[in-house]
Amino acid sequence: MALERFSAAWRESYVSGAFAGEHDRDDSECVFCQLGTEPVDESTGVLLRSEYAYLVLNAFPYGSGHLLVVPYRHVASFDELSDEEYADYTGVLRRAVNALTATYHPGGMNVGMNLGSAAGAGIPRHLHAHALPRWNGDTNFMTTIGETRVLSESLASTWHKVQDHL
Repeated sequence: MALERFSAAWRESYVSGAFAGEHDRDDSECVFCQLGTEPVDESTGVLLRSEYAYLVLNAFPYGSGHLLVVPYRHVASFDELSDEEYADYTGVLRRAVNALTATYHPGGMNVGMNLGSAAGAGIPRHLHAHALPRWNGDTNFMTTIGETRVLSESLASTWHKVQDHL
């Protein structure tokens, strides 16, 4: 069976344009550093705090249940984390996946990181992992052609649903 291809040429301006590296600079106001000081609360989106990392809703989710795991320390790569930070960070990621599984009973899960702007990281200077529940057939033309994401619940609803399983 031949691999079918679908053009997403609309992304060319982002990939090659002036804005592609806009978050590469080391801004003094990192959104993840700011969130790292916020309380666990629906209004902040922060779901869980551990010793070295926290769990937060993605403010611009790809789908319902899209969470981010973020170390408190402003680092861009794994090798900058101490062994203790790394163990805690991956422990929070495991808790996120388990909570999403218990909350949504998905058919699968995307867990990943975009390390560096060339890999698609929107905030490449502060390490973060994505956890996103997935179901067969959950993608459609709206994202690809309409450049629109359809979310079936509010961020507040997601926060409460996931919080119940942490």
